[in-house]
Amino acid sequence: MTMDARNPNQDAKGPRLTRRQALQLGAVGTAGLAVGGALSLSDRGGLTTAEQASTRPGGLQGHALHDAMTTVGELRPGGFDPLAYISHFETGRISRLASGQIMREYDLLAMEKEIEVAPGVFFPAWTYNGQVPGPTIRCTEGDRVRVNFVNAGSHGHTIHFHGIHAANMDGAFEVVAPGGAFTYEFDAEPFGLQLYHCHVPPFKKHIHKGLYGVFLIDPKQGRPAARELVMVMNGFDTNFDGENEIYAVNTVGFHYQRHPIRLQLGEQVRVYLVNLTEFDLINSFHLHGNFFRCYRYGTDLERFDYTDTVMFCQGERGVLEFSFKHSGKFVFHAHQSEFAELGWTGIFEVGGAADG
Repeated sequence: MTMDARNPNQDAKGPRLTRRQALQLGAVGTAGLAVGGALSLSDRGGLTTAEQASTRPGGLQGHALHDAMTTVGELRPGGFDPLAYISHFETGRISRLASGQIMREYDLLAMEKEIEVAPGVFFPAWTYNGQVPGPTIRCTEGDRVRVNFVNAGSHGHTIHFHGIHAANMDGAFEVVAPGGAFTYEFDAEPFGLQLYHCHVPPFKKHIHKGLYGVFLIDPKQGRPAARELVMVMNGFDTNFDGENEIYAVNTVGFHYQRHPIRLQLGEQVRVYLVNLTEFDLINSFHLHGNFFRCYRYGTDLERFDYTDTVMFCQGERGVLEFSFKHSGKFVFHAHQSEFAELGWTGIFEVGGAADG
């Protein structure tokens, strides 16, 4: 994508709409995503493929109409795989201290890397271990956690872990210069769904650029068996105008719509949901055809909200548990229509006996 450096909202064809202006005119474009995240009106009146089809007699209906709201093409091979990330947990190198306490050791590297946020759309990210979100770090309450952090980027960075720890392990003041290293070490507490992120000003830049991940502390007694999925709600400002052009869970817009998450009828599902979206006050998760139990922050195994929609500010999180009573395709998405139409939409494909 190229643009006039004097005016980032204008190109050779004239003024370029911001994504909010485009949405107001019905011009949300999967085509816009495919050419670099800059939304513009189409030559056919500003309607998307789905919108145009819905205005024609005999046009797309049902699943076909909804499926038309997506990107085109595939991610480049060998890059970040959202389907692999969603169920991968880093449990560290395990040893036992003289006291008998379990030690888990992890390595995190801050580095700059171009990432793909939709097929053919690339973003200059700051990453932990070359990916956004960073690896999901998992341990058990009471474990000793040691994180060897190396800063291979061109800016100062830290890692701030949510949870209880000593002040000198907080990642707020101990900025690691480019080429430097720091070792974080603390006991994991309390159990729950925590997170980690860089805590160097300007915060919104370090977080928006991708320096964040999930820090999951399991209770000592464990959790009931379930299909476990990690979902980090995020967004990307691909034309640097201070507004996100692409929204997603786990970075790639519409990926779980193009590649549905397959579940079994009656299967117990547990979603670790974290909001790390920048530039917007809230993000949300809505599940079609079902309700879930939402355990806020995952620090209480008994009390929950029973609902189909939750809204989180940045850094807020919850553990969602549910199972499906019916087979078929069920959409999940942000219940801000703007976010859903710009990539934050996925599908659970539930297999099993067909409904009567």
